[in-house]
Amino acid sequence: MIRHHRWIASFAILLMCTCVVVYSQRPGGRADRASVIEEPFVGIVTSEGIQRDLFSIKSTGVTTEPVREAAEAFLAGLSDDQRKRTVFPVDDSEWQQWDNRHRSKRQGVGFDEMSEAQRKLAFEMLGKSLSAKGLKKTKDIMKLNGTLAELADNFDEYGEWLYWVTIMGEPSKTQPWGWQLDGHHLVINYFVLGDQVVMSPVFMGSEPVEAKAGKFKGTIVMQDEQNKGLAFMQSLTDDQRSKAILMQNKNGNNNLTEAYKDNVVLDYAGIVGSELSDEQKNGLIRLIEEYVGNLRQEHATVRMSEVKEHLDETYFAWIGGTTEESVYYYRIHSPVVLIEFDHQRRVAPFRTAEPTRDHIHTVIRTPNGNDYGKDLLRQHHHNHPH
Repeated sequence: MIRHHRWIASFAILLMCTCVVVYSQRPGGRADRASVIEEPFVGIVTSEGIQRDLFSIKSTGVTTEPVREAAEAFLAGLSDDQRKRTVFPVDDSEWQQWDNRHRSKRQGVGFDEMSEAQRKLAFEMLGKSLSAKGLKKTKDIMKLNGTLAELADNFDEYGEWLYWVTIMGEPSKTQPWGWQLDGHHLVINYFVLGDQVVMSPVFMGSEPVEAKAGKFKGTIVMQDEQNKGLAFMQSLTDDQRSKAILMQNKNGNNNLTEAYKDNVVLDYAGIVGSELSDEQKNGLIRLIEEYVGNLRQEHATVRMSEVKEHLDETYFAWIGGTTEESVYYYRIHSPVVLIEFDHQRRVAPFRTAEPTRDHIHTVIRTPNGNDYGKDLLRQHHHNHPH
């Protein structure tokens, strides 16, 4: 119980510190971008520091050739000017300059300027990288950003095609490279080295989560993440819930590792996997798979094997109510994966002081230095000095 109180206290302190950072940001993220470039990348770590030797360069036996070929085809379809704006060095800070907010300046080539043929090539690259579910969710989030433009009557800041693609490095069979999709409520970072893939950070969310009218009526997202999280919470015993619940009242936004939060110090909190029953462990695995499963199936299987190795060290934490109508936040945190789900306050077309189920943010990261595949890239440079 004493340890549980310490977790709550440390979480509350971290939350207050994070809020100060958020409130100090300027519209468009200009101050954030500057700090990203200046601050050395460490990754998400606990107060005990980085945990070493979690990731290694190895063969997974799952080919990445379809992704490479699709990326080359996408680049070949760009004009010289577009390609010049789209390709960055593999170790460029552009990786870290993504923003899930809507006003940030973007790099690369935008879907809004692409021809139909170029859009098709871009989606082919995404389709070879993501699962069918992940690709559909990506397209649906883009559509719902179009719905938000309709609701807010603001097609300058919101819209289906206001998303940008960058390529890091040159697509290669042996050398490190990757791609990034960056825009409002949708960010995917996809790193490739040989047949290894690191897809993180990934931000997915929406406001609204359902189009009830307009061009994209019927489009709906983030329901499985919402409902499976609640179902897992409800599977816990009363004693387990007392460990998992950090705060019962949710009055604001709680995500800690969104844009420009690559170096957050975040201690474990909640109930640890070793205290779950076998059935509950399977439920936790299924919940994690909901996020990892946005990655193409064969690569998701490789990623999940890594997650399962640390299941007993995986913590589940909760803020908010536990009924079918509740708004809430939950976090899954282990040495190799960090997932956050958050019901957020409304921003557009009007603002609210209280969180709502109609504005959802999620993020998945690889702690201990391997977001953007940076630990694998570090090892590659160590083995092959440039």
